Parts: sequence; structure tokens; C-alpha cells
Amino acid sequence: MSRPRKDRDGASTAISSPRDRDLRDSLAPIASGSSSTSSSTITAVGNALMAPFGHVQQKSDTSKIFSDLAPVIMTPRMVNATAAAAASSRTHPSNSIIAPTNLRRLDFATLGRAPMRLSLGSRRITSRDLQVVEATDELLHAEIPEPDPDAVASNVSLLRGFNATIPSSEKGKTRRRKTRNVDAPHMGLKKLGMNARGMLGDEDEQGETNDEIRPGDRRDKKGKRKPRPSLAADVKLGKEELGRQKDEILLDKENIHVRRSLINSEIDEIAQKIAALDALRSQLQQNLLLLHEEELELDDELEGVRERLAIEDKTLPSTNGNTSRTGRRRKGPAFLPSEHDDLPPGVAFMTLSGHTAPITTLDFSEPYGVLVSASQDDSTRLWDLCTGDEIGRLRGHKGTVKCMQVDDSTCLTGGADSTIRMWDLRRVGEDDEQPPLGDIPEIVDFEDALSERDSSKIRNGNTLVDVGAEDGACMRVLEGHSKEVSALYFEDTCLVSGASDKTLRQWDLSTGQCVLTMDILWAISHPAPSLHSSYSDLSSSTNITSGAFAVPTPPFADGSWEMYQDFVGAVQFWGYALVSGSGDGCVRMWDMRTGQAHRTLVGHTAPVTCLQFDEMHIVSGSLDKSLRIWDLRTGNTSETIRYDHPVTDLQFDTRKIVACCGENGVKIYNRTTMQQSTLSINGHTRPTEKLRYIDRYLASGAKDHTVKIWSL
Repeated sequence: MSRPRKDRDGASTAISSPRDRDLRDSLAPIASGSSSTSSSTITAVGNALMAPFGHVQQKSDTSKIFSDLAPVIMTPRMVNATAAAAASSRTHPSNSIIAPTNLRRLDFATLGRAPMRLSLGSRRITSRDLQVVEATDELLHAEIPEPDPDAVASNVSLLRGFNATIPSSEKGKTRRRKTRNVDAPHMGLKKLGMNARGMLGDEDEQGETNDEIRPGDRRDKKGKRKPRPSLAADVKLGKEELGRQKDEILLDKENIHVRRSLINSEIDEIAQKIAALDALRSQLQQNLLLLHEEELELDDELEGVRERLAIEDKTLPSTNGNTSRTGRRRKGPAFLPSEHDDLPPGVAFMTLSGHTAPITTLDFSEPYGVLVSASQDDSTRLWDLCTGDEIGRLRGHKGTVKCMQVDDSTCLTGGADSTIRMWDLRRVGEDDEQPPLGDIPEIVDFEDALSERDSSKIRNGNTLVDVGAEDGACMRVLEGHSKEVSALYFEDTCLVSGASDKTLRQWDLSTGQCVLTMDILWAISHPAPSLHSSYSDLSSSTNITSGAFAVPTPPFADGSWEMYQDFVGAVQFWGYALVSGSGDGCVRMWDMRTGQAHRTLVGHTAPVTCLQFDEMHIVSGSLDKSLRIWDLRTGNTSETIRYDHPVTDLQFDTRKIVACCGENGVKIYNRTTMQQSTLSINGHTRPTEKLRYIDRYLASGAKDHTVKIWSL
């Protein structure tokens, strides 16, 4: 037991307790007046930290951890605070043996914060300090994370970098320069310079000194100029001084390496910030493009509303049971019904199966209305897009239907039998309604009933019922072409059709008469003087002037190919301006008032299969695996999009171009971002050939005999 005694203030202290002895031993390096290194000071702090709470092994472990981590965790501010605290501890009253108890008492919380504030004064222990004490064993056994080896300055600690950048790091270089200075007589260069300028110095008044070395005096006996001898050749510095200078030079080189590493680290940090800013700028630009697309979408929606308003204001009366048709193709609603709002875009959510051959053409007037599709199985089917069921068939053509257009309840089809038929889709199935109960059935002879069998079938409930072509669904048959009709387009009562007989015909739907015939062969034989030489080469290679036209298509994605025999690939008109794409690879612009081709756009090297135009551009697709965007103002190609397979169909608006390009998926080209995407989820198993979309609703037909409905 230690014997307590009274100090000067009357406080009772224990001078020989084991606890005080351990504290004094651990703080001896700090309290001593001799100079010590920073590592010994940190070791002493570690010993003082863990002395009251652990055994000898824990104290040694703590000291090792602090000595290893100090160069990494201590900032220059911390280093200065620690040095100041160590200097002040030498004269602190708590180092005295006779110091009061409240001054000599050490607590863990105070010493635990030594890197930030090394103070030996009294302080209340908080709950956080107690948590640190309780977790001492876990902290000692915790693994210290290794630095990133890929970092530029990974091997440079914060303290090392601080020592390499402070002004005192240049002291060695300054000392070496002073050491190498030799006490030698002046060369007199200052005086020579002053004499050259005609100036008189103080030395001229006092007389010349004999300790000057003049450059002109270095000559041998023969008068030849000798080199200046080394001024420090006879000075010996000694091995100790040279070794010291060697160590200083190595240290300076290491400091240069440290500064270089720090500068490279800052450069990399700046590069990362620049990359982050570039990514942010790209994201903002993408947001601008999205806003631009939304604006274009609102413009299209506004145009559709205005057209619908004009139609309702005009209220044209029906003619021969026909409803009034719009001046341009109606776009339908700009929204999807609620039952399909949750579908992600780019997914085929409906499949129409029933055809037994590849799809040749399809069209519909509005989403979730009626879709009409034709196939090489010589059938033309009607589908209910709300349920996906077949609701009827249109029969009357003798062969395959090659082209069609649906506008509201009116449908026009052109077939391989060289005829064009006009259908009223509302009349399909009218004669299949059962008579009301109580009506007297008509007695018909059995042989007469067999003779009146028709070839058309309409679904009535779950049964397909035969309906004749003359039952009212087919309102008019237009005859005039001598070969299969491969393209048609109509607005109001005006229809333009193109056929393999190499002619374009304009029809009046109200009378069924052909009012104008435009001969493509005549346009080919009288080309515009601005046509390129490639035009004649293509014309001769395809034998377009002969009676038969047939071109093998490039292979599709599945390896299949076929003979392409449609000389007129597509037609469209607006007002009196007519545009056609033909088998000679040319896009021609016609004046429907005169029937003359006033401009020919040359660029495709294979037959043109599809096209569409608006106020500013014409977009055409061809078997040459390209899609061209033409500028109507200049007549030149503004953009060319290349694909791996032939383009068979397309449709575009101000935001995108949707095309069938010989693959299983449908290609979408974003005109704003110039990026390509493909619709393939739950899609076709063979290449697509035809498509039609309205706003965010797309229908596509392929060689797998099916029609897919997509959500865009």
C-alpha cells in the first residue's frame, strides 16, 4: 500500500501507486527535455492510451498500430498540433511528481484524441469514449485496409507528401550550394561591364586590386589562350560531407518523385472531374433530345386534332353509301387504351395467326379497330384488334392481293388479277344476320341453293358463312391495268395505282373511270438532262424495256430469296404532286395535271420497293440494302442508312423511321438521335416484309405467316 501525503494545497496524493508508475513510464518520452523523433512520440502516445486498460501485449499492439497509421491518418494540421503539445508538455505542471492529482490524472478520452488535440488536462469521459474502450480488442484485431495499388500516389503517405512540399525540403540543396562556394579572387566581370558602358566605379578611384582574374590574361608563353582553371579543383570536402550530400541528393530525388506523384494524382482527379462533367453534359443533351421528341409528338397530336376538327366542321355527305374520307391518312388517337398502358415499349403483345403463307400486305385505320391482311395463300382476312380474332374474309380477287389501303371503313385492294376492288368493311356480314323469330322462312330449291354458293366467308358467331362478292361488301371493281397491280394510294375520291405493265393510272372513285395514264417507259426514254450515268447502266442491266421484269432479291436473314417482279414498288401523292418508285431504281416526281415526270432522283442501285414523303423529305427503300432520305428542296440525298439485307417496307414521321429490312425484327431509326433499335421481343421467327403503324401502335407481317401487334 502506498502512503498518502499532503501537498502544498492540502490535497491527498498517492505517489507510489502502480497506476501512476505506468503512466509516468509511458509519458516519459514526452516529458523528457531531450529531442525525439515523431515516431517515438507517437509510440509514447500509444503506450499512454492503452496503459490503464490492457496488458503488456495490448500496449505493444496499440503502439505498433499508431506508428503504422500515423503517416497516413495525420494531416499537416494534426502534425503541428502534436508537435506543439509535445513541446508544451515539457513545462506542463502535470509532469512534476508533486503535481496535484487533478493535473496528473489521465483519462482515455483525452489521450485518444491526441492527433487532434494533445492535452493532459482533466475531461469528463463520455459514452462514446466508453464504447471505444469496450471495443479495444476488436479494434486491435481489425484488419487495416490496403491502399489501392492502381492509384498514382498509393505509396505516398500524407505525411510524406507534406514533408516533400514544405519549403524546408530545399534546405539540403541550399546547403550544398554554399558548401561548394570557393574563396577565390573575383574575375572582374563587373568592372569590365561598367567600362564597356563608359561608367566609372568606386574601384577606379581607389585603385585596382590585384586579386582580380581577367579573362584576357589567360595566355601561355606562346600567346595562345588557355582555358580557365577550375576554381574548386583543389578543395577537398571529405568523405563524410560527400556522403551527406549524396544522401541529401537521394532525398531530393525522392521528394521530386513524391511531388510528381502528387501532381499526377491531381491531374487524374481533374481528368475524372472532366469525364464526370462530360457525362453530365451528355445526359443533359439526351434530355434535350427527349424534350425535342416530346415537342414533335405534341405537334403531330395537334395536327391530328386540327384535321379531325376540320373533318367534323366539313361533314361531307355520304356518296353511294360511302362515308366521307379524309384528305390525308387519318392518324387515329394519340394514346393507347387503358388495358395496354402497362406494357413496356418494344414488345409484341398480340399475334394474329391464320394465314398459311407469307404476308404480302396489311393495313388498318386506327388502333384496336379492324385490320386487313393479305397473304400468298390468296386470302384476305379481317381481324378484330381488340380480341385478336378473325371476323371475316374479303374474296373476289383471282390471285394474291399485292397492295391495299384502309381508311376508316373503306378498303381498296389491288391484286395479281390486274384489278382494283373497293370494299365497305361495315357491310361485311350484313346478309348473315339470322331472321327474327316469327318470320316465315323462304322455301328455296336445293339445286338453286347449291348454284348460289359463293366463295366468300364471313364469321358469324363461331361459324364461317359464305358471302358473295356481289353482296354489297365489294362496292366497285376498277379494271384497266394489263398486269398485276403492285401499288396504290388514294385520298378522297382520287386514286393512283401502279402495276407491272409499267404504267401509273389515276382513277375517279366516284365514277370508277381512269382519268389519266402515266407511262414510265416514256419517262425512261426521255430522261432529264441532269441524270447520272448510273441511270442507263441500271436500266440496261434490269431489261426494264422488255416485256417481263424479274430481279432476284438479295438473301434475307434466314438465307431465303425470291424473284422480285413488282415494277412499281410504291406510289404516293399530295395534291397534284405524285411520287413513284420503280424497278429501275429511280424515284420520280410527277405533275398529275400534265402527267409528266418533271424530276428524277437517282441514287438506288436496285428496284425501289417502298417510299413515303412529306413537305420536306422523301424516304425510299430499295433492294440495294439502303434507305435514302431525299431533300425536296435540292433533290439530293441528305442521308443514307445502310442495312445488311434488302428493305421491303417503311413508314416515317418527324421522329422516327420504321422499316422492314429482311430480318426477324423491325428496325427503328431515331431521326433526332440518329440511333438504331430493333423490335424483337416476342416477335417474328422469320424476316418481316410489311408494316403499318399509327402513333405507338404497330402491326407487322412476316414470312412466318403471322401478324404481330407491337407497342411502341
